[in-house]
Amino acid sequence: EGLKDSSSLLSALFRPPLLPLRHPSRGGFAGGGNTRWVEDSRDDDWSKPTAPNERLEHELFSGSNTGINFEKYDDIPVEATGSNCPPHIESFHDVDMGEIIMGNITLSRYTRPTPVQKHAIPIIKSKRDLMACAQTGSGKTAAFLLPVLSQIYTDGPGDALQAAKNNGQVLGKESEAIYDTKHCCHLLVATPGRLVDMMERGKIGLDYCNYLVLDEADRMLDMGFEPQIRRIVEQDTMPPKGIRQTMMFSATFPKEIQILARDFLEDYIFLAVGRVGSTSENITQKVVWVEETDKRSFLLDLLNATGKDSLTLVFVETKKGADALEDFLYHEGYACTSIHGDRSQRDREEALHQFRSGRCPILVATAVAARGLDISNVKHVINFDLPSDIEEYVHRIGRTGRVGNLGLATSFFNDKNSNITKDLLDILVEAKQEVPSWLESLAYEHQHKSSTRGRSKRFSGGFGARDYRQTSGGSGSFSSNRGGRNTGGHGGNRGFGGGKETCNFLT
Repeated sequence: EGLKDSSSLLSALFRPPLLPLRHPSRGGFAGGGNTRWVEDSRDDDWSKPTAPNERLEHELFSGSNTGINFEKYDDIPVEATGSNCPPHIESFHDVDMGEIIMGNITLSRYTRPTPVQKHAIPIIKSKRDLMACAQTGSGKTAAFLLPVLSQIYTDGPGDALQAAKNNGQVLGKESEAIYDTKHCCHLLVATPGRLVDMMERGKIGLDYCNYLVLDEADRMLDMGFEPQIRRIVEQDTMPPKGIRQTMMFSATFPKEIQILARDFLEDYIFLAVGRVGSTSENITQKVVWVEETDKRSFLLDLLNATGKDSLTLVFVETKKGADALEDFLYHEGYACTSIHGDRSQRDREEALHQFRSGRCPILVATAVAARGLDISNVKHVINFDLPSDIEEYVHRIGRTGRVGNLGLATSFFNDKNSNITKDLLDILVEAKQEVPSWLESLAYEHQHKSSTRGRSKRFSGGFGARDYRQTSGGSGSFSSNRGGRNTGGHGGNRGFGGGKETCNFLT
């Protein structure tokens, strides 16, 4: 079962021992403060849980998180490629993650791992590098947090660096962040640009970083953050690949991004869960033809039909468009808010708080909100403006229908969106959605005009994208027809061990 969002997941699973903080300037120890960082905690026993805190446990674990279709995750296909792939697990009890993590898993009401967790957890626990693709809302955050945090508790604290575009709030308040990191931190969450800035100012060193996690890795590389990531990984004191453990997670990994990402990984396993880059069948997708001049009136009709209390996420293409649409809805009597790149981090967090709480059940957003947001009860995603590429569409509508919940995604389509006609049709067919006849006709018309521009085809063959090494004489692989249930076993003859150097590919 899933937690409400990435930040609450991190808080729930990472409950370090309640150690006092030493203030070098004062001497002695201070028992209070908001910081979690401890100067000299390596001598303490991190493997033992602290005394229960009923107030904190209620705050972190009292929410309801799982959707009614969680069982359907057992039917998701899984494929892994690479040498000596570790066997998957069926239960959290199949792998030793220590007393602290297992206790918090129970409090979180996790009853079984999702497919990406079944395979990623033993891979990470085996200290292998990993490139993992799984659809949005499938449990990727817990897939790397659980094994990394459990290993921190077992081995004692090192550093874990997660560079995530929307989840990087640890470096948000600069003065507090600098103070905290100066006095040693055990886990650092950062955006690439801010981290480079702090490194160049001598505020952060990564000499002892044991784990590097790139969350939404394809997006960061595709958006031009490669120089910053290379600066962090290759041009400073971070241990090289092969010494540190590196994990990359995303919902899509096009071939050219895989080729770029290999520079950061050593003898890695490529994990594909479900149809990489595809959408969930838990999401009902509707595509309607709406001219530009009719979009606002059509949006009002949708909002009236949805109900004012249902959380609705409306995507637009531009920051100016987000502000204009928010003003329009406000004057129409709707409680709404917006987030985009020109709003401060504080304003974005306040907008998200108002949205989550239902105070403003309509959130107008640009693509800045499409990645990393995990709001479990979004009922309706509306693409007021369709994106220019299909991968962005996948991530946008993935904000609903998360972790087994049912969701609705409605997209306004017109002549401006002809470039994604064929890919959009493929996604609808793949997810068993209703396809408008006019969309089929348009796709046929544009079929011979479109070009893949050297990219691998994403939505075919059961996964839509595979390890590019397989097409260039790379390493072996294994596959299970379902999300780990009754397939493969542990060391049997289906490619999950069995004493062979590499695993056979199964279909």
